[in-house]
Amino acid sequence: MNSSAPTPSAAYRPAAAGAPAGARLLAGWYATGRPADLDEHLRRYGPPPVAAARGHRHSVPLLRDVEAAGLTGRGGAGFPTAAKLRAVAARRGRAVVVVNAMESEPPSRKDQFLLAVAPHLVLDGAVLAAEAVGADTVHICLPRGRPAQYQRLRTALDDRARARLDTVSLLPHLLPHTYVSSESTSLVRWLNGGEARPLGNPPRSHERGVARRPTLVHNAETLAHLALVARHGPDWFRRTGTPDEPGTTLVTVSGAVAAPGVLEVSLGTPLATILDGAGGPTEPLRAVLLGGFAGVWLPAGHLHTPFARQDLAELGAAPGAGVLVALPRAACGLTETARVLTYLAAHSARQCGPCRLGLPAVAEDFAALAAGRADPDLLSRLRRRTGLLPDRGACRHPDGAARLAASALRTFAADVDHHLTRGACPDVHRTHLPVPPAEPPEAWR
Repeated sequence: MNSSAPTPSAAYRPAAAGAPAGARLLAGWYATGRPADLDEHLRRYGPPPVAAARGHRHSVPLLRDVEAAGLTGRGGAGFPTAAKLRAVAARRGRAVVVVNAMESEPPSRKDQFLLAVAPHLVLDGAVLAAEAVGADTVHICLPRGRPAQYQRLRTALDDRARARLDTVSLLPHLLPHTYVSSESTSLVRWLNGGEARPLGNPPRSHERGVARRPTLVHNAETLAHLALVARHGPDWFRRTGTPDEPGTTLVTVSGAVAAPGVLEVSLGTPLATILDGAGGPTEPLRAVLLGGFAGVWLPAGHLHTPFARQDLAELGAAPGAGVLVALPRAACGLTETARVLTYLAAHSARQCGPCRLGLPAVAEDFAALAAGRADPDLLSRLRRRTGLLPDRGACRHPDGAARLAASALRTFAADVDHHLTRGACPDVHRTHLPVPPAEPPEAWR
């Protein structure tokens, strides 16, 4: 089990009996209890197999293996990784690869932890993806305000440069850290000298992205999986997970659990089993937040549900950014949701009506509901405003906020009635979600 802190420390302990069943990305960490430097990485995996990533457009062996493996993006959208690779490889001109390690979901620590303990798996994946799509440059995007993370990455890059391991340029960057700055078009826009805000209009990044070149943007975890597929093949990758959703994924578990942290689990693992991997609930649970601040609340009665996109879709949920927060029965879900919505409203790009007007209005209504200051029209107004947010913005930021708000009204329906008729929940003093201060970003550049 790994601590929720983003860097290794005494709180990180390897499993007593070695790597848990199914551990792949974190197998080295579980086996040794220490981050893997380049020497240890090469002893375990050898150099990246770049020959398998070279070819001519659709004939690249790595593309075929990634497609056969069924690898999907681990950043939240779950898009097929091979499809993104092929879309960029099919374009004319020299491509660019962007590693998205921004991890702007406040409850998430998976990419920070992965880069801390197995940075060279991520970097191998980025180099292999660059070879597959014909790129000569990889941009690695990290958030400002994490100097230790940046320094560790620079050390890893310097080690690779001294070993003359890579045939492409690997360039680290520090970007403004806002909720929407991790959106793929935000990264492209910033790398092109603009603000780290989403772009809502074509062309898409794979058509014309960084420096007007075809651009592949992948999450850090996705690229680490790609590095293992390149070495072990699609059949190995499919030995765990489900037939429709193979492989493992990293999940950050927090809230009312005994040992919050980052776990590697097979897709299809029941939510209750994931919580048990984090030491189990410390008190009876009311609900879990699944996917992050753009995710949904699920009642505790659904903890038998497998952690897989197909199964969660039946409940209107998705794995999202690999976040699972356990909310105890004594907490107020409306108060927690109001805090998140206030934060999301402050961290919108403020480029279109849903973010400038709609989201702040929804956040204000939800705050009034949570505080027990409801007027007779509040609930109908809140439902109407929430329903107007999706599919109207330049990006999906208001859609995620609307999804969270709507799920809270469903999951905490009894609390809604209590707040409307008798005021706020009594004796709620402790909050459980890690919500940063709801202050508008000072800079987007």
